Amino acid sequence: MVQAIINIEEHTNRILNIVKAKYALKDKSSAIDFMATQYEEEILEPELRPEYIKKAIKISKQKPIDVGSVENLKSRLGL
Repeated sequence: MVQAIINIEEHTNRILNIVKAKYALKDKSSAIDFMATQYEEEILEPELRPEYIKKAIKISKQKPIDVGSVENLKSRLGL
């Protein structure tokens, strides 16, 4: 286990307290660990999954749609 002394904003401290209370965690260290795990799953993990790579390759092979100007795009989208 690594120990660190960190400086955080008051707002961040409040968020840590909320996460700690909501998930019945023992301390703020546990709240930080929980948030890091959630960040990894939601933000970092999709880039590593094989299905993500397959989907990205499939999208890159699609023929692009020429919409012309911004006005044409708006009319195409019904805006």
